[in-house]
Amino acid sequence: MRLPLIDPAMLTDEQKPLYDDMKKGISSNFNAFQVIAENGALMGPWNPWLHEPKIGAAIWDLTKAMSMQATLPDGARQIAILVTGAHFNAAYEIYAHVAVAEKEGMSEERLSTLVAGVKPTGLVGEEEVAYDVAYALLNGGGILPRPTYDLAVKTFGQHGAAELIYLVGLYCLVSITLNGFNVPVPEKE
Repeated sequence: MRLPLIDPAMLTDEQKPLYDDMKKGISSNFNAFQVIAENGALMGPWNPWLHEPKIGAAIWDLTKAMSMQATLPDGARQIAILVTGAHFNAAYEIYAHVAVAEKEGMSEERLSTLVAGVKPTGLVGEEEVAYDVAYALLNGGGILPRPTYDLAVKTFGQHGAAELIYLVGLYCLVSITLNGFNVPVPEKE
């Protein structure tokens, strides 16, 4: 870990409102995995964002918009996020979203395949489209192919297709944050 966790008692005046907003959002939307240390410090990507509150607040606003106002089906969202995390081998992202996907009932076999960077068998409909869009954006080296884009629009509508593309972009940023600052996965008891 390259940035120490910030004890809430040590927050600056600039960090305090961001910390409070993040903690509130975390408690309602990111509760399937460990996010808050025993002393109240924020872990995961929230800690680096808190270290740079101007940048962190902007990223947090995008994160809130993408998670608290999501319209994509949860299974499709988690597949896109896990494909992104696996692409970057972002340990905390994989840890966190495996926990979310498990809570939502995703099978161990599907999770294992996704985090190995392989397309699971048996994906259908929305989940397959989410996988294909995320995979093409991360591995295609260019423009999202028209048939893939068109199928995303047909499947999710124009807004949903845009949300899926932005979701992959957001989790690229989250993955880079986690890897750049070497954010560890919490130790299990």
